[in-house]
Amino acid sequence: MTGTLLINLGLYLLVYSFLGWCAEVVYYAVTKRQFRNRGFLTLPFLLSYGAAFDLMIIALPALAGRYWLQFLFTAVTVSVAESFADHLDRQLGPKVDWGGQRSRVLGGSLRGLIASAAVAAAYYVVYLVVHPLLLALTELIPPLVKGFAAGGLFLLIGLDFVGVLYTLRTGGVRAYERREARSSEGRIAEKMTAGVWRRLQKAYPGIREMTPEEQGACTFAKGVCLDKLVWVFLTSALLGDIIETFWCGLVNGQWMNRSSVLYGPFSFVWGLGAVVLTVTLQGLAKRDSFFVFNAGFVIGGAYEYLCSVFTELVFGTVFWDYSHMPLNIGGRTNVLFCFFWGVLAVFWIKGIYPQMSRLIEGFPALAGKAVTWAVVIIMVCNGLLTCAAMLRHGARSVQPQPANAFESFLDQQYDDSFMEHRWPNMIVTQTRP
Repeated sequence: MTGTLLINLGLYLLVYSFLGWCAEVVYYAVTKRQFRNRGFLTLPFLLSYGAAFDLMIIALPALAGRYWLQFLFTAVTVSVAESFADHLDRQLGPKVDWGGQRSRVLGGSLRGLIASAAVAAAYYVVYLVVHPLLLALTELIPPLVKGFAAGGLFLLIGLDFVGVLYTLRTGGVRAYERREARSSEGRIAEKMTAGVWRRLQKAYPGIREMTPEEQGACTFAKGVCLDKLVWVFLTSALLGDIIETFWCGLVNGQWMNRSSVLYGPFSFVWGLGAVVLTVTLQGLAKRDSFFVFNAGFVIGGAYEYLCSVFTELVFGTVFWDYSHMPLNIGGRTNVLFCFFWGVLAVFWIKGIYPQMSRLIEGFPALAGKAVTWAVVIIMVCNGLLTCAAMLRHGARSVQPQPANAFESFLDQQYDDSFMEHRWPNMIVTQTRP
């Protein structure tokens, strides 16, 4: 079941990424009277569109019939996806200024909010009208064909991504000009990178090579970069686990593990939430606190809701249930906790994050980079092992005998008693063969 779900989500990601690319091409053809491939990739895919639709496909069915909540979730999802896409572009091309932010989201102006609402309405209409037809069509395609088609396209996208990344990492505008001068020599790599730069310059007229000062070459984790977000994630995951543990102990009288992983006191929900708030709300750092509160209220609530849907859909488990609380939304979040998200957003953007950012930037550059990626490798392994243990825990009731050596290891190392002790609040809602 999980495999089929992942294949379908991959296929939808590709289809809606292509449709989003077509929509932007048409928009610029009408408004600018010229063709622009606005994607990071050379292939006709804008992955932020596909990612937003995948999140909608996962979460919106749980809000069936509650159209205003579905639209609100769509607006938040689209805004966050565009913010992350814009941020990722900048991180993958650290020597390049793309000539302005792509995101229509959270700029704070009335015009920006109207544009965001219009784009969200377009997404929502596509979800209501187009997606059911696409769903019916994909059901007619054999799973093997869908798997091969999606796999082949993702392979091409991966090669395309490597080519663009190589171009961005090997220089800026002057490097592009040197490649143009040497392209007549017939070197394939030079011609390919020159072609990529030519496309980027047409798509982003304001693109330019940043100065060494702007690149922050001598400062570890300058700006909102990947290295900094890793430490924001880890620190927030650790502090979030400690805060939640004490909250449950003091308020409910129950001291229990609130970690998301098998090893270590780390709550991924808190860590990822801090990353989401950092990336999406940075543009509001100088705005009024009331505006930041409202943005955090909506984004935090949507994020918590999506986390609940994701864990239930993928792992068949529920880690929190607010059904007993007033003004809850499907038991996955509630107005009180949305209020807490809003307050947290203000404290985070106005006070906590700036201090944390300065502290992280004080790390030695070389040692900081080495330690960062060592920690990333350890936490990725920790997360993957946790996922495997949870999936096996959900499937054990219908398939008690392990199918291979790895499942046998999971049964011995992380049996039901271990899992129930590690996560006493976890409720298995469905089994997976």
